This record gives sequence, C-alpha cells and structure tokens, in this order.
Amino acid sequence: MGARKCHPEVVHPTDSDAARIPAGNVRVPRDEFVAHWREALRRVELGDHEPADGYLEAVAHTCRWMAALPMRTALCGGQARSPVRLRGWPARADLIEAEWQAAQRAEEFLPELAARPGWCDGVRATLRWAWRGEGPPPLPAALSVAGATIIR
Repeated sequence: MGARKCHPEVVHPTDSDAARIPAGNVRVPRDEFVAHWREALRRVELGDHEPADGYLEAVAHTCRWMAALPMRTALCGGQARSPVRLRGWPARADLIEAEWQAAQRAEEFLPELAARPGWCDGVRATLRWAWRGEGPPPLPAALSVAGATIIR
C-alpha cells in the first residue's frame, strides 16, 4: 500500500480553534477575524475568484498563520508558514510585526509568492486590518458574526 497523501480539502477553523488564538496576535475582535478567515476559505472553495488570483488564498493563509494554529487538511497538517517569507515559525507579536514590515517591500516576498497576482495585496490587507488595526477588512462583504450581521 502506498503512502497516503494529504487531501487538498482545507478544514475550516472551529470555535475551539478560535478560542486558542493568542490574544496578542490579532488586534480586531476575534469573532470578526475568524468570520473573515472562514469567508476567505469559503470563497476559495467556491472558486469565487480567478484561478490565477492569489488574493483570497493569501487572506486565508495569513489568518491561519496569525492564529498560530496548525494547518489541517482532511488527512494531515503542519505549522502554517509566514505569508511573506514562508518561515515555519508560529506567529507571535514580534514575528507578526516583522512580517508586516517585510510585506511593505515587494522584494521581501519570496519570488514564487510575489509572482501570484493578488498574493501580496491579500497579505498586506489582512495584516493592515488584523495586526495594525487600520483600514477596512480584507474581504468587504456582509458577514454574520455571533448572530449579528456586519456590513463592510
């Protein structure tokens, strides 16, 4: 029997996952952060973007990394890598700030990431909103958070 490969289907963050996000890693309400993360994943699964557009994937990836939670698919997982340099470190305040600073300079992104249309913008928008607490959320849309609708 051959080695099992990871199933590409991403597992959405659970409420338990949300509760484990380190308090200092996001500077927006946790439920709003998780709602945007889930929405990005939902849109990726629906194909709600151009195939070459990395914006939605960047938003979802950056959220996963900021949450400092392992990546999970249906069969396997591992530590999420930082969204600019793909470093395999769990996110914490000083490292998130370093990624934010690096994201401001296009040459800091690994070439394969920088080459994906929308990736750099998705990372910057997510970090600007969730880490710096500035600007609009990365996915302007109506989202439901804890029974209330947030209109962006």
